[in-house]
Amino acid sequence: MRLYGMLVGMGLACAGCATLTRPLGAVRNDETGEYETPKEETVYLVPIEDAMMMTRRILEEQRYDVLEKEGGMEMFTSAQEPGKNVVGSRSYERYYIKGEKVGPRQSLVRIFRLRYDETNKVLEIPHQALGPSNETVSAINDPDHPFDANHAIKSSPGAQARMHDYNANPFPEAPAIEGFQLVRGNRDVSIEHTLLERLEMVPSLELVGGNTSVPARSVVLEGWAEATETAAAPVAECGTPVEGAAPLMGKGETVLLADPLGTRELPSAALRMLCEATSKDLPVTLALSMPTTEQPLLDTYLASAGSSQDAQELLRGSSFWRRVHQDGRSSRAMLWLVEQARRLRASGKAVSLVAFDVDKGKGNEREAQMAKNLLDARGKNPDTWMLVLTGGTHARTASVGWDSDYEPLGMRLAKVLPSVKALDVGFTRGSQFSCRYNVWDAVECNVFAISPTKQARQASTVSPGVQLYTEPHQEGFQGRIYVGALNASPPALQATAAAVSSGPASK
Repeated sequence: MRLYGMLVGMGLACAGCATLTRPLGAVRNDETGEYETPKEETVYLVPIEDAMMMTRRILEEQRYDVLEKEGGMEMFTSAQEPGKNVVGSRSYERYYIKGEKVGPRQSLVRIFRLRYDETNKVLEIPHQALGPSNETVSAINDPDHPFDANHAIKSSPGAQARMHDYNANPFPEAPAIEGFQLVRGNRDVSIEHTLLERLEMVPSLELVGGNTSVPARSVVLEGWAEATETAAAPVAECGTPVEGAAPLMGKGETVLLADPLGTRELPSAALRMLCEATSKDLPVTLALSMPTTEQPLLDTYLASAGSSQDAQELLRGSSFWRRVHQDGRSSRAMLWLVEQARRLRASGKAVSLVAFDVDKGKGNEREAQMAKNLLDARGKNPDTWMLVLTGGTHARTASVGWDSDYEPLGMRLAKVLPSVKALDVGFTRGSQFSCRYNVWDAVECNVFAISPTKQARQASTVSPGVQLYTEPHQEGFQGRIYVGALNASPPALQATAAAVSSGPASK
């Protein structure tokens, strides 16, 4: 979600006038190469307390001391001197942070870098406050730290009194903020971008196993119409083919599709690819990141009429769909995709579903078991075109940089099936339903904003669809599927009220 409007400097509580040393928040546009002032502010989909705490951590990592004003919506840091200058012309910088609660899980954080110059001390004193020359402030040659509250300035008693009256300390409880200096300040976009990365460019957690207690209430799928004796059976909502995906489709071929979890766009793209493949009379297998224990239920549902009673039996007998902590793999969009596969099969297409995940296990143990499950499925159906939806790390066909011993699912498959292709996802900022570690190091499952990395960002000139690389990238992806802005899809079954979402209604 975005809040529109020019990024203008706030009226800081510091005395004196604030000026700018450069355009506010000018950042480089990767598409044009020009530095531009953003016209939007980022609204983070987290409580304001989480956003402010993460900001504090970022600044403390840069060796700043952080002080908080009562209420927690304002913070200030200690001062640091960038470089080393001679006494009398030194400059110091500190940060002022202003938070704003937009909603229960919507927050704004504005981070200002303030600059104080010793040479600007005299300029702040109004003309009428200057008295005779022997009362003029003469702190320029003061060797003490300019933020030392006990040695703020040197002047005659009269001038000191007038200075204090004119520039009352706006933060009396925050040491080293005197309020008598001329302040130059502007938004620090680099720190705000780091905050965006910490809050929105984080991996989703896949919670394997877990307790089951969510009741299987009445479920009606979006666009789901019960078949009757007089009405035709509902058809799959195929939509238009995915541009550029056709070269990937062939008998015996396997495509891994990186899924950020808990969005509408990837299940939708998967269906459109399945529809195109079946239109070429290819037998297809859709492999989903669900435990193999779900396979009998999926087979039963796939062969059913898709009635509400059939859906209830699928969900009621499942441990996966009814987990207390849903991580995006059991979203409404994923249940919708299962129903669409059933409709394709009911229309006479050769469609099968495979659950390849595990109930327990982690790391290489889980990767090895998932690879075995897919290879077993491939061995039973060697001629099908197989489309696999799995997390981005699992989809890699090369090793990961952070652990040389870790072998992703895709890497294991590629050793046996050289023709395997893996597609990363390209997108623009949106939302997803996922589980993450929040700023308090607790697992939280909810609607979160998600931002792409520089490599995954879909430029305005890039159309949705598949773009294949001339050679695999270092991560082991042979191409990227661009899907535009992501929209969260909450769990098909939830123990409590639906999570707060700022985006459009989700599948």
